[in-house]
Amino acid sequence: MTTPPKPPQPDPRLFNEDLAPAPERKWGTYSIFALWMSDTHAISNYAFAASLFVLGLPAWEVFLSLLAGISIVHVLMNRMGHAGHRTGVPYPVLARASWGVYGANIPALLRAIMAVAWYGIQTWLASTAVVLLTLQLAPGLDTYHHNSVLGLSTLGWIAFMVMWALQAVLLTRGMEFIRKVQDFATGPVVWLVVLALAVYLVVKAGGDISLTRSITGLSGPAQVEQSLIAVSLTVATFLTLVLNYADFARFTPDHRSYRRGNLIGLPVNFTAFAVVAVLVTAGTISVFGEAIYDPVKVIQKIDNPVVTVIGALAFIVATIGINVVANFVSPAYDFANLAPKYLDFKRGGMITAVLAIVVMPWKLYSSALVIQYFLGALGAFLGPLVAILLVDYYLVRRGRIDVDALFSADAEGAYFYRKGFNPKAVIAFLPAAAVSAALALVPVFDAVAPFSWIFGMALSGALYVLVSGRDRAAAGAGPIPEDIIPSQVRAAVGEEPGAPEGPGVIAAPVPAKGA
Repeated sequence: MTTPPKPPQPDPRLFNEDLAPAPERKWGTYSIFALWMSDTHAISNYAFAASLFVLGLPAWEVFLSLLAGISIVHVLMNRMGHAGHRTGVPYPVLARASWGVYGANIPALLRAIMAVAWYGIQTWLASTAVVLLTLQLAPGLDTYHHNSVLGLSTLGWIAFMVMWALQAVLLTRGMEFIRKVQDFATGPVVWLVVLALAVYLVVKAGGDISLTRSITGLSGPAQVEQSLIAVSLTVATFLTLVLNYADFARFTPDHRSYRRGNLIGLPVNFTAFAVVAVLVTAGTISVFGEAIYDPVKVIQKIDNPVVTVIGALAFIVATIGINVVANFVSPAYDFANLAPKYLDFKRGGMITAVLAIVVMPWKLYSSALVIQYFLGALGAFLGPLVAILLVDYYLVRRGRIDVDALFSADAEGAYFYRKGFNPKAVIAFLPAAAVSAALALVPVFDAVAPFSWIFGMALSGALYVLVSGRDRAAAGAGPIPEDIIPSQVRAAVGEEPGAPEGPGVIAAPVPAKGA
């Protein structure tokens, strides 16, 4: 009788429980939909839709442009979701297939740096709503809002640290707790507030709101140009989440869950939210005599203490939601990927939270130059990174990933390449990132700056296909598999996946020893 072979031992420099394939999958259709509610119901997305209307696009063109942009995002999310669902691993681990087991830290850290900056900025923006709420409830505290300590008033610092602490408590509870919070709080609550604002302003305006005319008299060619820019910027805004969507899709029980959740949460929900944002903005023109595209300022204009309190609380919750989804989960995994033996998801998250204070986000956000050149340059890298990941999975490997090899530092391993780095990914990334960054930041290219990510994606994707010709030929040309890829790394370290809990929940498949 032969002894079954032992499962491959994952290298401790590449493995911990949080980076391993998902042991159970509880993120159904509604959880993915709630994920997108948490992300799209941000003040920034509201202001973006409203600003297009203020610039002079008729409301119907705003809706059409945003629908076109978010439909492109929807396709990209489904493509990335396929890889995340089948492998069950987070983004930095998935990136090891194209970048190498150590080289994956390059794209992971680029994504983490951006996320840390925006995590701090969003925390600070939420703290301004806390200040508003505090002054509404206790006007006497206004005395503490006029000094400056490192750029923030005493009240501002207290509000910022309160928001920081609230998020820290939430984030240290893990992904399953995050799912439950977003399912029932961060997404739905904002819908209630903006719908109430829309109804109030439409009634107050007596229905005198036009959805077909340009409020600035923008010419036809200018409207077409602004529409194309709106489509491009919508996609660019979501590239951060396209890149690390595997962090969420890995927890879905089947392909239908993330596909349905993406459909309802992106084209349907995002466009509907834009409709409401434009209605509210159009209402402010009739009611207040000016276009106001910041919902917090709309609440202040109504000048009702109850409305102010409810609105401020709603947008505090909304900001927490987008911060967790867009700016926390990814760097938590990214930092954990740097040293899995010492850093897990929670510790990586705390590093993110601490760095968010160190960067002093109120100073970062207040400088247009810093925002443009620091965050703009990093944003230009996202297109090339997305292209390399998708091209590697779909065109080079045809979906054939050895999940266990993603955790192996063996020099003969499938993803060790050259000292743990894949030179082909670097060759494809560097020139594409340079071109994309130049188009985004050099003033002479202002006309094409909103489309820089397209050039970056196209160039990096083409280069990666070119330099990976032999690997692509070896993978064959068969259909992309749909089944979850089996993995034995948990069994190798003595961990068996937990049993399913409740209907619609499945455990990640781990073959029996010797299978």
